[in-house]
Parts: sequence; structure tokens; C-alpha cells
Amino acid sequence: MTLFQLLMLGASAFFAYKIYTHIQTLQDPQENGNIGADDERSAEAFSPFDASSLLEKADKEMQKGDLQKALAIYSEANIKEPKNPETLFKMGYTLAQQNRDDEAMEYYKEAVELDPKNAYIHQAMASLYRKLGEFASAKNHLNKSLEIENTNPITYYNYGNLLIDMKHFDEAKEMYQKAIELNPDFQEAKEELEKIGSGKII
Repeated sequence: MTLFQLLMLGASAFFAYKIYTHIQTLQDPQENGNIGADDERSAEAFSPFDASSLLEKADKEMQKGDLQKALAIYSEANIKEPKNPETLFKMGYTLAQQNRDDEAMEYYKEAVELDPKNAYIHQAMASLYRKLGEFASAKNHLNKSLEIENTNPITYYNYGNLLIDMKHFDEAKEMYQKAIELNPDFQEAKEELEKIGSGKII
């Protein structure tokens, strides 16, 4: 599993937790005699084609590597339930995997506008900005991600990679060291740190 796939997995868990906490705040609907409308809502909630089920199906297609099919299902989920930041994030991710960077960024921007405190969206945007060579924007989103959640070793690793691109090797070294401090088994971070020490990157 790649680091970006781990990021995707973490994001899915994050959204699932937010949905759970939201459900805990809901009260049972009061009876109002409108049984027909309630029945319709219940049928929609348990439909195999509701937005949540579609997201699960699309995630499975992503795991199988069928990006086009996954994107089609995510798009259907977006129609079923517009303005869902999880759906928009995953559409952006899928587009980014297809190198459709401009489209991906538009979905990321919409997702982060709806959920500005989501560290995973900021990380994804930083990765895409780095790919596009927009280092200042990438750094801005990594800083925002760390402001929200500063114990994720992948964030520090990605920050280190960005700083390498920016030729800020001492700062990159600190980021890799922090990633290893948080996850002593982080082999990729160890390898990058070793490259700096040996002068291979420079």
C-alpha cells in the first residue's frame, strides 16, 4: 500500500468517524402522521444505491485499480448527495491518479471549502500542488494540516519531500526525523534521511 493510499484510508476513517459523531447528536424523529414521507426516507436510507453505498462500491473499484469505474460511481454519489466533502475529496483523488490535475484541484478546493478542518484534504492538496511545482501553496496546506493534526508521521514525511524539492535540506531532515519519532518503523523516511546524510540528494 502506497503512502497516498494510506492517506486515502485515513481520510475514509476520518469521514466515517465524523458521520458517526453526527448521528449521535440526532434525535429520533417525532411522529407527525406523515408516514408516507418517513417510509420514503427509510427506503432511501437502506437502498443499495444510496450515496453511502455508492461510495463503498467506488472504494472497492479503487482498490481493484479501476479508476474510471470508480470515478463514475463517485460521480453518481455526488448527484445523489451533493456537497458531500468525502465524495468530492475522493473524486479529486481519483482524478489526480489519472493525471487530470486541474479537475482534481477543483474538487479538492470544493471539498476543503466545505470541510476546512480536514487535515487529509489539506494533505492531498499539498501533494498535488507539489506535483504542479506550486511549492508555496503546497507548504501552506501542509502547515494547515499540521495545525489541525500534528501527530501524523505521513504529514511530516510529505513535508520533508516538499522541502527537498525546495532545496531546504536541513529543514527536510528535521521533518523526516519527526516522522521517524512518531513512527520508528517508517522505512521510507529513514531512507530519505540517509540520502541527506550521505549527500546523495544534494
